[in-house]
Amino acid sequence: MTSATDERRRPVIVVHGGAGTLTRDLLPTELRREHEAALVEALRAGERVLARGGSALDAVVAAVAALEDAPQFNAGRGAVFTADGTHELDASVMDGRTLRAGAVAGVTDVRNPVLAARAVMTRTPHVLMAGPAAERLAAEAGLAPVGAEYFATELRRAQLAEAKVRDAGMLLDHDALSFRQSKAPDKYGTVGAVALDAHGDLAAATSTGGLTNKLPGRVGDSPLVGAGVYADNRSVAASATGQGERFIEIAGCHRLAMLVELGGRGVRDAADEVIHRALAERGGRGGIIAVDAMGRVAMPFNTPGMFRGVMRVGGEGRVAIFDDETTEG
Repeated sequence: MTSATDERRRPVIVVHGGAGTLTRDLLPTELRREHEAALVEALRAGERVLARGGSALDAVVAAVAALEDAPQFNAGRGAVFTADGTHELDASVMDGRTLRAGAVAGVTDVRNPVLAARAVMTRTPHVLMAGPAAERLAAEAGLAPVGAEYFATELRRAQLAEAKVRDAGMLLDHDALSFRQSKAPDKYGTVGAVALDAHGDLAAATSTGGLTNKLPGRVGDSPLVGAGVYADNRSVAASATGQGERFIEIAGCHRLAMLVELGGRGVRDAADEVIHRALAERGGRGGIIAVDAMGRVAMPFNTPGMFRGVMRVGGEGRVAIFDDETTEG
């Protein structure tokens, strides 16, 4: 007979697709189904890796790459525009067994930035590379560059125009949904994944196009180890989404890990502390996904909604969006 503890310890993949001002009346049924289908496909991509005994690192990269290819989210294809009408993408990965990490910032021609981040980790002695140098490394790693038109969508163009006309400043993932009369509601978001594999190893990955109407050159928390991503087998794997500047200020993912490792807190309690106290005290909005070495999952957020999902090997993917919905974990 399988115990609840054994069930939790089964390899697991957890994903998020961004947090923001999401409400049911601003997310039509058809759009909701598109988002849920994309989340399930990402979960399946990660679960396939775990099911064949693959590493947590391979699983999170597979899941995030799938989300980067889905225009429903703000990472890779469908990334938001900067104030200059360009795309600048950031991504990161971290291996909880070795504590090795890789990240890229401000790349403009890499189809899957998470693959470039992994190339930084595996092909260089560095952790973070930015701009043209990161793009050259990606090309050397066999990642064929794509043109700017690959990332652009008409919805994203309209979203940028909306922000400029309304003088709305920078928009967080999904917040443009509050523009009720907009023809381009922001129904996208930063993406991330965390996983526990059959070997007991943890890993995390995060990828984003940033904030709509951001200043060119702006870098948020997503490629910063400890802020938007962190993984350590002694504590948790975590990926954040929301107002990047605030997560940087509180070192959100590392704070969560330290609450677990040094503070003796459970992953759910620690994640709640990060989101509902530390982040909120800075006026920050967003969410975080995390899994610990026992397979326990946390997915708190302080916005009305966060696209999220969880899948254990051999199980069904379960996804949720709004704050009154739950998944297992």
